Amino acid sequence: MIYDSDEWGHVQLGILLDTQWASGAHESATALAQRAEAGRLDLVVVGPGDAEGIRTDTALDPWTTAVWVAAHTGRIALGVAGDPSAPDPSDHAARTAPYPEVVAKARQTLESLAGVRLVADAGWVVAPEGAERAQILALADHHDLPVVVPVRTAHDVERLIPFAASHGGNPSGRSVAARSRRRPGIDYDGLPESLRRTAIEPGDDSFSAVRSTYLRSGAPGLVLRPQTPDEVADAVVFAHRHRHLPLGVRSGGHGISGRSTNDGGLVIDVGALDGIEVVDPRRRRVRVGPGATWKEVAAALNSHGWALGSGDYGGVGVGGLATAGGIGLLSRRHGLTIDHLRSADLVLADGRQVRVSDQEHPDLFWAVRGAGANVGIATSFEFEVDEVDDVGWAKLVLVTDDIEQALLTYGRLASSAPRDTTVFLVTGRPRDGQSVVQLYALVDSDDADVIVERLTPFVALGDLVRQEVVLTRYAGVMAEAEDVGPDGHHGYGEPVSRSALLPELTPAFARDAAQLLHSGTVAYFQLRAMGGAIADVPPDRTAFAHRRSAFQVTAMGRDHGALDPAFDALAVHFHGLYLSFDTDLRPQRLDDAFPPPVLARLRETKALYDPDNLFRDNFNIAPTVDLTVSHAG
Repeated sequence: MIYDSDEWGHVQLGILLDTQWASGAHESATALAQRAEAGRLDLVVVGPGDAEGIRTDTALDPWTTAVWVAAHTGRIALGVAGDPSAPDPSDHAARTAPYPEVVAKARQTLESLAGVRLVADAGWVVAPEGAERAQILALADHHDLPVVVPVRTAHDVERLIPFAASHGGNPSGRSVAARSRRRPGIDYDGLPESLRRTAIEPGDDSFSAVRSTYLRSGAPGLVLRPQTPDEVADAVVFAHRHRHLPLGVRSGGHGISGRSTNDGGLVIDVGALDGIEVVDPRRRRVRVGPGATWKEVAAALNSHGWALGSGDYGGVGVGGLATAGGIGLLSRRHGLTIDHLRSADLVLADGRQVRVSDQEHPDLFWAVRGAGANVGIATSFEFEVDEVDDVGWAKLVLVTDDIEQALLTYGRLASSAPRDTTVFLVTGRPRDGQSVVQLYALVDSDDADVIVERLTPFVALGDLVRQEVVLTRYAGVMAEAEDVGPDGHHGYGEPVSRSALLPELTPAFARDAAQLLHSGTVAYFQLRAMGGAIADVPPDRTAFAHRRSAFQVTAMGRDHGALDPAFDALAVHFHGLYLSFDTDLRPQRLDDAFPPPVLARLRETKALYDPDNLFRDNFNIAPTVDLTVSHAG
């Protein structure tokens, strides 16, 4: 039979190698699979067909056969048929069926060999043996799945090849395996043309590089990677059609909250919008894309003798930090990152593109500086940066058997230090009664004597066991961050972190924090010194309102069940919350992060610009009229 008509649509066609018919030699199955691949068929499925559903002594194990086929083919998609559920021990005929644990291990082996060629379970429909063209087309039309035809001989495969030549392939360009991994609820074929070239689906080769973030594993259903602001707008409109799904927005993927990935939802990755441009040298105005990293920004500004405070790690993307606050190593001298923001370009929930500043949409500009994740997606920022010469950069490691006293001493020194000195403290659970304390300090001075004078008092925290103090550029500090390569992030699990703002580091807090550390609940504990220029800005100037805080506290642990009650017990010491370092999604976290008048104003702003609450997955600030859509995610 020859299929030679051009009147029929596209059908993805494959073969079923029924292990009930096999002679016991892998080579025969391999030969049929290789012929199917050479003939440009799309899929080989290995497993028991409908031959009375009875295993024989000569039947091949489908997983072993699939591995053998995978090793001897290079392109064609692979599937394994069969019920992986555990057999009834009383059923003698089923005792040879594999148990789920065995099947899981077999699948893992096959995935490591076949990679993205492996088709998800039930990703095909089986045609009758010897099926004619009309039957194949009818099955494909009815099920919208690849059709596999049982074959026993090379002749059976040959008769399908002309059909594949006339009707094979898929207009989307995605393979059978790729399409089988698509998640429900996403209109993949309705993706705007502007986004199709760069979008990544779960079955694509590059999916492993975009699925996770720095600290969180993920399995989004579709990652959109717009290259221009117009394409960001297209992505937002597409996301609005999918409000039933989680939506993550990603710049660098370092966010501790981990909301820039999800399971089965959409991710809009603005990493390609990474331009850095000086727009006004006289006023030190710089336009930066959200996908740039702070390491790249620092390097670009360095040649002008400029710097922009930006957290403490150069690998972080601009977008998330520049809309949350930016408590960094230059903050006590020059203020938060958001204090340098003069305007931003946003894509709103309805796809509109607007410029926000003190003169243009000032309500949005206020909200962007501290709660930007809830009001839109930034496509560029304009900052006014600072003149910064060489700085002193120190990393000190001390050991103490009295962490309570060390915390108290640190609090006194860090909060009373001159504005040019910012010191962060990191520690963890004590070992054998001793705590390791790491200090990261930046002194905004190029005078070595001043740097030594500023740092020397901190040696009183414990026994100094390691020190590194250098005179460098701010760009040199940011350059210590590692670049994220083409393989992307590979975070796993769920980050568990709590955050708070501390008005004063009192003896009572030092005592309670020491008890928390000795409990073993916290693996990572950080104090970031604030004050100085941060407090110069009026609290109502930005949505980040807790300007009088002396320290920002971060505690990370293994699970919320243990960490939350232990950290909540310290709440009497706190006033405020920095959302960027918190993963607790209980509603009261918003009350901690934003004073009542600020939260009310944010809800009103949300009602004006995102009444359908599209941007809700990073600490949801629901609009005044709550139109929140519930979802799994």
